[in-house]
Amino acid sequence: MSWWGKVVGGTFGFILGGPLGAMLGVTLGHNLDTAARSIGGAKLSPGDQERIQMAFFTATFSVMGAVAKADGKVSPDEISLAETVMDKMNLNSEMRQAAMRLFIKGKQDDFPLDEVIVQFRQECQRRANLMRMFIELQVQAAYADGDLDPAEEQLLLKLCQMLGFHESVFRQIEALVKFSMGLGDGSYDGGQHQTGNRATGSVSGKAAAYAILEVTPQHSQADIKKAYRRLMSQHHPDKLVSKGLPEEMMKLATEKTQKIREAYDLLKD
Repeated sequence: MSWWGKVVGGTFGFILGGPLGAMLGVTLGHNLDTAARSIGGAKLSPGDQERIQMAFFTATFSVMGAVAKADGKVSPDEISLAETVMDKMNLNSEMRQAAMRLFIKGKQDDFPLDEVIVQFRQECQRRANLMRMFIELQVQAAYADGDLDPAEEQLLLKLCQMLGFHESVFRQIEALVKFSMGLGDGSYDGGQHQTGNRATGSVSGKAAAYAILEVTPQHSQADIKKAYRRLMSQHHPDKLVSKGLPEEMMKLATEKTQKIREAYDLLKD
């Protein structure tokens, strides 16, 4: 049974406390912890895979709502991006409704962002690659309308700091996301094909490839290969799932590895 099935079925003796558990419970219309205690089941501690999957799902969509609202408004593109993520995850109707409710919760003024991120980091138990994937999804949400508002940037930098990432990591993630979304020259048309000298979502030149692999023309082929292997390891879908990425998000991780491989193929040739 998947983590979602166990949440709905209440087969965990203890699910999630804190703000993440409270929000997930609200999306389902009941107190998960109370329901689970009444049924009984296996106890999950912070760091357990299925518990992390619950935390990742809950934090991803609620914080995505907060990021979208950071500039004072939520654009249609930002809502569409959240729905696109849901589509790629092939969520069933129940999970999709929960994800959208979490997104809406994150937009509210009383959303406990700091508490959510603190708990999310605790649940991840120093799984840096998993937290990096979380940041990548939030950066995608911020760039959904084709631009990064200063308020959104400050919020994303705050998230990175709270999760233990230096600003340089954020800039590396930003470069990968921009080129993945077809924002190579800063222009964006909602994901549609672009013409002229604009990026189309594929790696359209060496500059993009260097940015994605986090190297420069001064690096040797050996350095480029090392960078490629490191990034592939960070984004390997099976490895991320084993660390707590919900299986429904495997397609998103696979897309990242395809983009990294495309960049490497361009530079090694």
